[in-house]
Amino acid sequence: MAKKTSTTKKSSGTGAPSRRAGVGKTTAKKPSSAKPAKRPVKRTAKRSGEGLVVVANRMPVRRVKKGRPGDWETSPGGLVTALSPMLTERGGGWVGWDGSTNRKPTAPFTHENIQIRPVGMSGSEHENFYAGFSNKTLWPLYHDSIREPEFHRRWWWPYVDVNQRFADAAVEVAGPRDMIWVHDYQLQLVPGMVREKLPKARIGFFLHIPFPPEELFAKIPWRQQILEAMLGSDVVGFQTSLSARNFSRAAKRFTDATGSDGKLKYQGRTVTVDAFPISIDVAHYEKLASDPMVAVEAERFQANLKRRRIILGVDRLDYTKGIDIRLRAFNELLNRGTYTAEDCVLVQIAVPTRESVGDYADLRDDVERLVGRINGTHSIKYHVPVHYMYDSLPQTELIARYMAADVMMVTPFRDGMNLVAKEYCTARLNNDGVLVLSEFAGAALELKQALLVNPFDVDGIASAMEDALGMGLAEQKKRMSSLRRTVRSRDVHDWADGFIERLRG
Repeated sequence: MAKKTSTTKKSSGTGAPSRRAGVGKTTAKKPSSAKPAKRPVKRTAKRSGEGLVVVANRMPVRRVKKGRPGDWETSPGGLVTALSPMLTERGGGWVGWDGSTNRKPTAPFTHENIQIRPVGMSGSEHENFYAGFSNKTLWPLYHDSIREPEFHRRWWWPYVDVNQRFADAAVEVAGPRDMIWVHDYQLQLVPGMVREKLPKARIGFFLHIPFPPEELFAKIPWRQQILEAMLGSDVVGFQTSLSARNFSRAAKRFTDATGSDGKLKYQGRTVTVDAFPISIDVAHYEKLASDPMVAVEAERFQANLKRRRIILGVDRLDYTKGIDIRLRAFNELLNRGTYTAEDCVLVQIAVPTRESVGDYADLRDDVERLVGRINGTHSIKYHVPVHYMYDSLPQTELIARYMAADVMMVTPFRDGMNLVAKEYCTARLNNDGVLVLSEFAGAALELKQALLVNPFDVDGIASAMEDALGMGLAEQKKRMSSLRRTVRSRDVHDWADGFIERLRG
């Protein structure tokens, strides 16, 4: 175990970053004018049976675009898909931001037997908590500092305040036998805060993004407070065993936790730390891929591209996804002359995200300039080499593109898992197609029959594209059938059941 440094001051208590412990010795105290008034924790809507309360940044429902004001519909997404049926059947609650920038949240309501407790925050709170600390401090730090993280107290204190609001809401909803499952980097302080109010509760935490090596995590001024709060959980889950080990080693270095990487002893409790790789709703994606109308859309998509070989990329427009390197690699492929714009086309779908954050606006400009440069250099009459779309697609259209693509490029610099890779494999009902996958995506630990690449290596990615386009059908089928068996062996429902079973103890 690494020796604890003399500058790390151990705090007492249950691990939540209180006003006193939250500052520690690393920064000045928060101005008193910024402290919110204490809010009493309500004790309403309790259930007597064992259930589950999910605490996540977003609610599992969204407002219906067309219909009566106040109507809600189930939101898309893997987490909602995995947990909503369980909550509907057994009863449970969900705490999440209601999407507004009104400090006063939407009133609690029930949707399909799920008690939904909205959390509100003002525009400035959301800017500091989400755009600031969550996405300019934690996101780059946890993704190996691909962008330099920023550390500002003016972001940290709203992060503490908003986490406390989520924790209070969870305590309000939770019944005496309920398990509480907190999700992701925006809410890392919630487990310790809930533990202070409900010391006997079963609390789980799952981080959907990577947890960094301890030497990177050590940079954050509030490292001890974050770790102690996460240790308020009974089970702390990660996408990969590497992230789990990184967390345990950081916890043993910067807190009073002791024990093995998988079982930490902290304040008289045992905290389980393990990997729980997330997956997708396989049956749902296979059903969509079997729909004749989706097949027609796939055929239309191929025809519109003049039946050239299709290389597909589908990513949020995020600097961790490696879109710019992928484009440069495609340019290198064309420079080699083996393939031209008459032979193949790169279709890049860039899903808008965090558009108000400056780094993302700059990335969009860089990507679009690069697309223009490639098309200006390599276009042939009637054939443009890169088709770029800055938009999100309905799920059926996305599946149709998976079905049409000969090669799928998933090359993030760092990813907790990356479900696009699993979605592509699931949609390949004929067991053909080639997946090119970054070795730094969590999915690479499972999808070993993909063509694995170093996402920073332009020449290596270009060669992988070349190999994928030239791969014979027999080898495609051998690889893809293995990939599909792997994905089908453990879907998102197995992931949720496995975590909850461990939390139940």
